[in-house]
Amino acid sequence: MRYVSTRGTAPELGFADVLLAGLANDGGLYVPATWPALPDLTGLTSYADIAAAVMGPYVGDELGDGVLRQICTDAYATFRHPDVVPLVELDHEQHLLELFHGPTLAFKDVALQVVGRLFDHVLGQRGERVTIVGATSGDTGSAAIDGVKACDNVDIVILYPAGRVSDVQRRQMTTVDSPNVHTVAVEGTFDDCQALVKAMFADAAFRDELRLSAVNSINWARVMAQVVYYVTAARALDRGDGVTFCVPTGNFGNVLSGWIARRMGAPVADFVIASNANDILPRFVNANDMTMQGVVPTLSPSMDIQVSSNFERLLFEINGRDGGLTAEQLHQFGVSGRLAVEPDQFDQWIAGSFRAHRVDDAATLAEIARVHAATGMLIDPHTATGTATVHALAAELVERPVVTLATAHPAKFPDAVERAIGVRPALPDHLAGLFDLPERTHQLPNELATIQAFVRSITRVVA
Repeated sequence: MRYVSTRGTAPELGFADVLLAGLANDGGLYVPATWPALPDLTGLTSYADIAAAVMGPYVGDELGDGVLRQICTDAYATFRHPDVVPLVELDHEQHLLELFHGPTLAFKDVALQVVGRLFDHVLGQRGERVTIVGATSGDTGSAAIDGVKACDNVDIVILYPAGRVSDVQRRQMTTVDSPNVHTVAVEGTFDDCQALVKAMFADAAFRDELRLSAVNSINWARVMAQVVYYVTAARALDRGDGVTFCVPTGNFGNVLSGWIARRMGAPVADFVIASNANDILPRFVNANDMTMQGVVPTLSPSMDIQVSSNFERLLFEINGRDGGLTAEQLHQFGVSGRLAVEPDQFDQWIAGSFRAHRVDDAATLAEIARVHAATGMLIDPHTATGTATVHALAAELVERPVVTLATAHPAKFPDAVERAIGVRPALPDHLAGLFDLPERTHQLPNELATIQAFVRSITRVVA
């Protein structure tokens, strides 16, 4: 499999080079040169085996015989549930896909436990090391750190917005006592953190000197690994007309993985995007109006985003894979803060595939309480935006199974859950002592030169 950049001028690369590069050198995101069909999964029962089969066409023969399967087996052995990502019935035709049984209690673990092992394998083969820099709105950081904290060939620096992640999210990053792990609280928003990461990648000399790489969803491997749970859930519930997925999302990466699963041939009918008050994606889906506004802090901080990086991959497809046009549109978006596609493109690519709905904090708390009263289940505020969206749009949804992605464990957001129902969810046993551990972090201004100096100071790249 070869990979091309969404902006059209970076060289084609193979899987291992795309894994290590993260962002293309023209500022674009890598996508497969062609979309493969879903392989025959007959007889496969374990999640690890299905994952290896689904990801196999994207990896090709670059890792060596049986390596991908072993990586998946090892990665998913870290999950606390035997089904890895179990489906739980919420009510008639409504299901939750629980993606939070990994080490850091969030859906990012499903991909990053694999990605960390891929990094260590490829770098070990090559005798190289890299410096991973990433931005997080809460969950990616801890999942990325857990995925690479034992890697011999990786240093990692995670930027997070100071005061804009939950205490549990922050501590899952700042209490990891590994010499290759470094965290930075940036005085700004997640979008500021993400812009700093992109600027570091855009600085070619800095990028090459420190061998920068990425594990957030600008890295193709993250998106690839998330395709699998759409395949398993759709196969389990499909009755012949597909499954609807409701996805709480701010950065578009998770729902894009679902779109790819459908493109490969999985029985996925359509998607419902759930958003909090930072509703740039619902405004686009409902009115073809992607206009940036100020980021508002909410009870679901992982979605406090206005620049949805992974939309670029879908925009590339909408544009007939015209990298030059995609680059120009994104440049104009950066200048004007607004993006729209042509009406015929919108009708073809968006209107028939996506719905979207905005859920504010008051409605989020009400939904946590409603689900708890109706089912006895605790859900986190991100998942609540999803179930509230399905509830609000029920009259518009075709009578078919609907799966809401439960993206985080409620104990990651205990303050919000306690506000909603008066009960503070306990952390699982493996994290019970989290608040007793010392924190290690650095608070720095939103200044590229300052951040670059810090990253340079900690790197152990071998020249």
